[in-house]
Amino acid sequence: MTRVYLAGPDVFLPRAVAWLDRKKAVCASAGLTGISPLDELPDQPPAWDEYPEWRRIALRNEAHIRGCSAVLANLTPFRGPSADVGTVFEIGFARGLGLKVFGYATVVAEFFDRTLLAATGAHQDLDGTWRDADGLLMEQFGLFDNLMIEGGIADSGGTLIRSDRDRWHDLTIFEQCVHAAARSLRTVPSKEPPS
Repeated sequence: MTRVYLAGPDVFLPRAVAWLDRKKAVCASAGLTGISPLDELPDQPPAWDEYPEWRRIALRNEAHIRGCSAVLANLTPFRGPSADVGTVFEIGFARGLGLKVFGYATVVAEFFDRTLLAATGAHQDLDGTWRDADGLLMEQFGLFDNLMIEGGIADSGGTLIRSDRDRWHDLTIFEQCVHAAARSLRTVPSKEPPS
């Protein structure tokens, strides 16, 4: 089966392993093998044992992404108006490797609207552009998140799916993303039931 990396802040959930196992089951039902950031790396180099945990995690996640055909990224805003920064890094890393990237989010509000709500002291110039309290321009492209995220997904041949749902407990949008990825990667649904 085609391997896909499950990027996103889901690793911070209280029962992250169980949640990611549910996502893996959805992937399996569509003929994909979901690889979690929490999965062990079977052939981890022994030299990594000397590194601090944070570095082993970063190296392991990059190795997982290298071993996949695509990334499925949870872009639900995390601790602010934008997606999780680690997930955004993983999207860029995947794009650098030439992988397809598929994004999904359980929020539909545009990036500008979310940023405006979070920015204290934002103001509008006479020409209609918005600036934050430091006078820095705020993106107003009508996109879901920063233009580089959406551009990277579109240019990889992937897609972005979003809908207002329970932010951290609903798999509906993830399921739609998995099926879009499966169609795009031309996989055949697995005959085996999800484990």
